[in-house]
Amino acid sequence: MNRFETSDHDAGRPLEVLTLDLQGQTFALEASQVREILDLVPVTEVPGSEPFVNGLINVRGKVVPLADLRLKFGMEPAPDTIDTRIVVTEIEIDRVPTVIGIRADKVHEVTELAASALEDVPRVGTRWRQDYIRFIGKRGDDFIVVPDLARILSPSSAEPALDATKSERRPTCTPAARSGDL
Repeated sequence: MNRFETSDHDAGRPLEVLTLDLQGQTFALEASQVREILDLVPVTEVPGSEPFVNGLINVRGKVVPLADLRLKFGMEPAPDTIDTRIVVTEIEIDRVPTVIGIRADKVHEVTELAASALEDVPRVGTRWRQDYIRFIGKRGDDFIVVPDLARILSPSSAEPALDATKSERRPTCTPAARSGDL
């Protein structure tokens, strides 16, 4: 039995998601959390804020923080393109409903992922923190990452979603090793 079947989501029911791209990787946000999708709007940068939530946008007269999950997942920042969108979400953070914009390189579609297609994050083979990913969905030969937005965006989670223990480790070369004095 996977975590999906034991979570607060109804067991056996498909999960309706909005699929989007972040640097070529397909992610999915639960459709129930999505309020609207916007073309790019002016962003007011906030000096001294978290690097991945460093701006504010105006959404129908309300101030909404804008998050760039690429930065949280250790990806490089990328310039906006004609396909860049802002997905306005409402999630519960520390039991408080919170509206936040999520920058996406491209938004695809609303689709359903069958309960049988949702699996826990493998313990090996991923570069992101397991607790920041709710599930890995399978659709055909593709994998879709369903992040845990509430956990990622919680003020108590200042750490990056990139798992530092799984980053590339390069051998260090000390002066003794270079000179052959081992």
